[in-house]
Amino acid sequence: MSECDKTKATPPQVKSRERVQKHGEVFTAPREVNAMLDLVKNETERLDSRFLEPACGDGNFLVEILRRKLAVAHNNYQKHHSQLQYEKDAILAISSIYGIEILPDNASECRKRLLGIFTEQYTMLFPKSYQQSCLDSAEYILLKNIILGDALTYRCIDKPEDWIIVSEWSMLPSGMMNRRDYEFSYLVGDSSANDLFSDLPCQTFAPQQFLNLNAKAYGEE
Repeated sequence: MSECDKTKATPPQVKSRERVQKHGEVFTAPREVNAMLDLVKNETERLDSRFLEPACGDGNFLVEILRRKLAVAHNNYQKHHSQLQYEKDAILAISSIYGIEILPDNASECRKRLLGIFTEQYTMLFPKSYQQSCLDSAEYILLKNIILGDALTYRCIDKPEDWIIVSEWSMLPSGMMNRRDYEFSYLVGDSSANDLFSDLPCQTFAPQQFLNLNAKAYGEE
């Protein structure tokens, strides 16, 4: 293996000493990521099983979770040979992954990595028939699910006066997607419920077709 290949195979765990001192930023190596995720292997292979990383960095854990979920979507496609079903499974998979990150460059890189994996797998499977609307829906979900914020203060970084808002996505059998927004501070408060989204939402939206998830559909433009 060349030195270039070694660098690619083993990403650095530290970007700079300054970032470590200021933010305690140390990235988890792929071997440790996979060992930890193997402890909850069944959950990582459930398309609708939700994962929230409150200090996600540039996405080492979330990237591997998405890879595992998309592998399940691919296996389902091999059984049923339905592009539409694969698209529903893939969107459901990416909508179940959440991250909060305090550093803007990490949050941006996390979204980029996740969308890159989604795009690569989807277009490789359907090189001539992939739909841009599916990629656009995935990108929009990541804008909502990978949040620039401080999980300790529950506040956004770019707008410190705003609370972190987390969107719950639920796929209906018809292919419509339900979305409900929650304040993160309530989700992680004292509660005996096992479900992350167990409190009352602060906002609900009309169901949207899963290939039509964008700012315009939700009246955000």
